[in-house]
Amino acid sequence: MRAIRRFPLLPAILFALPLLTACEQVGELLELPNPKKEAAQADAEGRAIGSACRHAGRSLEDCYVLNPGAQKAAVFAGWRDMNDYMMEHKLDVVPSQLPQVPPQPKAAPAQAAEAPAAARAAQH
Repeated sequence: MRAIRRFPLLPAILFALPLLTACEQVGELLELPNPKKEAAQADAEGRAIGSACRHAGRSLEDCYVLNPGAQKAAVFAGWRDMNDYMMEHKLDVVPSQLPQVPPQPKAAPAQAAEAPAAARAAQH
């Protein structure tokens, strides 16, 4: 009992301690933005994209074009790290086994309407 009289704030601190340790979890539950976490995630994703591009034998410029939303510095860091790793361990690139399908250009709405009419006229 004497210890409580000497330290009147001790019960309050002990009560508040669990609440203060869960601040990050409360932020996640309330979906509060966390700039540090988002930046770290974007950096990790960029590095993964860069290393995957290098492993697949893609040039750095192609990687930038294929992933316009990724941070270029992170993509470059991942590409460079994978390049160093592959050179050190004498690994070859692993090309994609998926068939390369060129993207189809989208026709303008006026041209799209004219195309079926022209096809029907050609059949008759």
